[in-house]
Amino acid sequence: MITPRRRARQFAVQALYQAQLNKEESAAIIAQNIRDNEYFAKADGELFTQIFFGAYNNQRDYMKRIRPLLDRHEDELSPVERAVLLMACHELSAMPETPHPVIINEAIEITKTFGGTDGYKFINGILDKLSAELRTTS
Repeated sequence: MITPRRRARQFAVQALYQAQLNKEESAAIIAQNIRDNEYFAKADGELFTQIFFGAYNNQRDYMKRIRPLLDRHEDELSPVERAVLLMACHELSAMPETPHPVIINEAIEITKTFGGTDGYKFINGILDKLSAELRTTS
């Protein structure tokens, strides 16, 4: 059973993915396309909105934070990896009410669902470092 919060995060990753591949489309249109999904009613709509628009609007700043932690060039990130990192970076930066282990675990699970075979290991390593920078306490 997927929780409404997990589903919101999955939809946020899908929206961030779409934004990367369809740069001409506005965030509002992408968000509406996601909301039109028949399963969106099972998601936490408010959390989706917070994560998607927060990550979308701050993606340049977030990538500046993420870039030094990468073991490869930023252009070599898959769109799924980039979307998951942006989602998690937003939650770590702007949503202190969510414990960082929860954010990292959710990112790992979403990467297992949408990403490459071992992509979750990469995401885990980056987010461990990022959470140490962004969160001084749990």
